[in-house]
Amino acid sequence: MISDATGETLLAVARAATARYASVRAIEHTYPLVRSKEQLDSILLRLDKEPGIVMYTLVDPTLSAYLEERCAALACPAASILEPALNVLRNYLGAEEAPRVGAQHVLDGQYFRRIDALNFTLAHDDGQLSDEWANADILLLGISRTSKTPTSIYLANRGFRTANLPLVPSVPLPDALFRLNGPLIVGLVATAERIRQVRENRLSQLAPGESTSYTDRVAVTEEVAWSKKLLQRHGWPMIDVTRRSIEETAAAVISIHNNRQSPVNAEASPS
Repeated sequence: MISDATGETLLAVARAATARYASVRAIEHTYPLVRSKEQLDSILLRLDKEPGIVMYTLVDPTLSAYLEERCAALACPAASILEPALNVLRNYLGAEEAPRVGAQHVLDGQYFRRIDALNFTLAHDDGQLSDEWANADILLLGISRTSKTPTSIYLANRGFRTANLPLVPSVPLPDALFRLNGPLIVGLVATAERIRQVRENRLSQLAPGESTSYTDRVAVTEEVAWSKKLLQRHGWPMIDVTRRSIEETAAAVISIHNNRQSPVNAEASPS
């Protein structure tokens, strides 16, 4: 994967494509910030020794042509990941392009909104600063090990100011929670078995050999049931994260958030 910018687009596309081949294990070689022929030559030497599929995003047409030519000589298939999308845009818009390396990473208003969201989210992790929750876009609730923090950080990177609160049966919910009108409140839940597995793994790292109610099968089952009833009682939507990645959980949260902002779309969307 060869990119003249960060390589994030390449990585996402390559992993999405290779995920369709269950019997194949992809070995990734990523080369970001490639902006000269000399850098390409160094990469091509390695490719000659370890041939494979080349995916690239290069703005400079001269570098793209050179890479294509050399890959053909090495009998290595090469694909410009953005070219099909660019062709559609060219044909539809008929506008002149202004190619610029890393154009999607400009320091614009959207970038600074993401930074603000990240700062907010880090400051409001694990139930902190509840008096400021009204300034959040999203508030995640869930018992321990339902991936609240990583999901919050991922959402922040998408520009959503996100706070999260651990649900503990013996701890009353803060009054601030019931005064909120603006933020979307979403509960994260999982099966008791999944929660127990994650907790056991966590506990084995912190206190090997120790056994507590934190991982007790009956106690965890009761805790999961309690959290679901709590969320249902208050009408807060739930997302089961048992078999979801952080990205999938965040996508589900964003979908609920967007539908909430656009009632017409919410009615048209499948449940």
